Amino acid sequence: MSPFTGSAARTAGWEHLRLDVADGVATVTLARPEKLNALTFGAYADLRDLLAELSRERSVRALVLAGEGRGFCSGGDVDEIIGATLGMDTARLLDFNRMTGQVVRAIRECPFPVIASLHGVAAGAGAVLALAADFRVADPTARFAFLFTRVGLSGGDMGAAYLLPRVVGLGHATRLLMLGDPVRAPEAERIGLISELTEEGRADETSHRLAHRLASGPALAHAQTKALLTSELDMPLAASIELDASTQALLMTGEDYAEFHAAFTEKRPPKWSGR
Repeated sequence: MSPFTGSAARTAGWEHLRLDVADGVATVTLARPEKLNALTFGAYADLRDLLAELSRERSVRALVLAGEGRGFCSGGDVDEIIGATLGMDTARLLDFNRMTGQVVRAIRECPFPVIASLHGVAAGAGAVLALAADFRVADPTARFAFLFTRVGLSGGDMGAAYLLPRVVGLGHATRLLMLGDPVRAPEAERIGLISELTEEGRADETSHRLAHRLASGPALAHAQTKALLTSELDMPLAASIELDASTQALLMTGEDYAEFHAAFTEKRPPKWSGR
């Protein structure tokens, strides 16, 4: 995302989520524990806009997305979203569905790694938010459920039909999106839906440890690796190799590449600048 901004000031406070930033790590917490962090129109819009702001500022090097209370996120709020969408015309519905997709694009396209810290339920849109993250760190209570067909909608919501086969394979993705059955942590780990399985109650701690490791590393290298992973999903091999070559040539002119050589020569840890 471009770092250039217009005249709008940085958002002073976020109504539908909680943001904490320290040492290059942003923690974004979905904070409606009484509703299992069910998403509202405002929550989607806040996530979309927050990710854009953090991407422009370039001060965040890793982000942890977490849920307060008994679970990560139960999906869209049945009353505030499903009930409301029944009264919308097609144009308004298209605007809403495009907005939810913009959140997933923002997670995939932001220039820093995103870690979903998971416990309890990650259902519907909550499961797709976790799916869009670069890492999914979960404790044994975590369970995923792609519930869209259960409410009479396509399982391919918010990019799920694009992302899920690339994470777990077409066979598992077909089963999960078509049937909407819950997937508990052991199976999710087996099929590759979980990046790391922790002890119960330790997902947040492990997620933040990983986030700080990433934030203290070569931020530009991480950003470009994430960009290539996303861009090359649909590229032929020749185009991917050419893009890799161009990216490496540019990074080889950067400060971090020279710093690694200096640190290696001087037998000390590198001091990464992210440039």
